Amino acid sequence: MHPERARLLHGEGVDLAQFAFTPLPERTDYRFVLIGRLLWDKGVGEYVEAARRLHQRYPHARFQLLGPVGVDNPSAITREEVAAWEHEGIIEYLGEAHDVRPLIAEADCVVLPSYREGVPRTLMEASAMGRPIVATDVPGCREVVADGVNGLLCEVRNAESLAATLARMLDMSGAERRAMAERGRKKVAEEFDERVVVETYKDLVQKMTGVLL
Repeated sequence: MHPERARLLHGEGVDLAQFAFTPLPERTDYRFVLIGRLLWDKGVGEYVEAARRLHQRYPHARFQLLGPVGVDNPSAITREEVAAWEHEGIIEYLGEAHDVRPLIAEADCVVLPSYREGVPRTLMEASAMGRPIVATDVPGCREVVADGVNGLLCEVRNAESLAATLARMLDMSGAERRAMAERGRKKVAEEFDERVVVETYKDLVQKMTGVLL
């Protein structure tokens, strides 16, 4: 083992031209969206419970889910469970999408209350497009989200903490949210630009192996 040779890299980065900055929507409702495979380990249960707690206090808030259900995973959520939440009137299921950009653009905030992550591509893409983020304070998520800068962090596996954090986002002024959106784009451009990440990989391989890529 040679720990001195280890380097931490930020995943594969994000294409800043493809995920262009988009101004936050101006409307009366406020839309949260959780994007990803619908797994309990992604914090979907906590998200649903947080929506229940906030539903009456913030009637203008909408809570959406985007991603495949019933996937081949022990933590998978079934379509029937999602349908029950829809029937309860607290969740909107958006189905699946090959291109998430229009749905990120329609959102006011992207949420990922995951139990564990690498460096979540969804959060990089959302921040690149200028969407404030709410995520759990776990490795991977906190690499993308600087608490109070481009998003807010909550406790993992804690629906009460998530609900309080979503309420903080709802209670912000429009100017505060817009500033957070702009800081998110800046952070991704500085740290996760796909072109910079690729060059960093190439430079690191060259230094460690002597091979010029």
